[in-house]
Amino acid sequence: MHCLIFDIETVPDVAFGRRTLGLEGIEDKHIAQIMFQRRREVTGSDFLSLEQQRIVAISVVLRSRDTLRVWSLGEPQSTEKELIERFYDGLDKYSPDLVSWNGAGFDLPVLHYRALMHGVAAPRYWEVGDEDQSFRWNNYLNRFHWRHLDLMDVLAGYQNRARASLNNVAMLLGLPGKLGMDGSMVWDAYRQGELSAIRDYCETDVINTYLVYLRFELMRGRMSQQQHAAEIARMREYLGAEKKSHFDEYLAAWGQAP
Repeated sequence: MHCLIFDIETVPDVAFGRRTLGLEGIEDKHIAQIMFQRRREVTGSDFLSLEQQRIVAISVVLRSRDTLRVWSLGEPQSTEKELIERFYDGLDKYSPDLVSWNGAGFDLPVLHYRALMHGVAAPRYWEVGDEDQSFRWNNYLNRFHWRHLDLMDVLAGYQNRARASLNNVAMLLGLPGKLGMDGSMVWDAYRQGELSAIRDYCETDVINTYLVYLRFELMRGRMSQQQHAAEIARMREYLGAEKKSHFDEYLAAWGQAP
């Protein structure tokens, strides 16, 4: 069985803002400021509605029988369409179980809107049993199926008031949580050309998600203490062997926590 843990990072879709707000000739940073302001007026928050967000990074952890790997899809110069195509191509090819933190409420709906805009086909993702009967009772789209496991949703018992942040749950488990960046800083980093830093941040976030997932599997009896310890050791070994600065920083912050 293939298990794919994923996370996305987004920035304001200033092209959408320019078009819908009639702001031709205005710089991107000012358009984004206007978009944020309009959103604050409606909701009291800068957080843009999902159709106004553009994907700039998709990071994943792949765990299969013989594989553990952490990476960001595509290259820093890849287009948004290319990133989305790579994500759905992996689903079409391997049909992995998906794991996310708030993926049902954020990551997947954003992917839906952006794939719709770019005309990206994803037949395996949208399968609900018409072509493959096994997807009738376990598909990516049903909230209560397990082919996509949204850890935030499940751990909160599907209750909005019980939701917690990934950072807090990671810290609860002795994990590093956020390192040097959070979602609110991505737009500024993007404007400064720091896409590699955004991809690194997204990768550490998806590592946090994977390690929370391992503890969840232990809690629900699908993994023994010995298996859990072996998976933790495997991740530590992998991060150390990769010789990447953000992985080294994560390991240093992780220390000897279980």
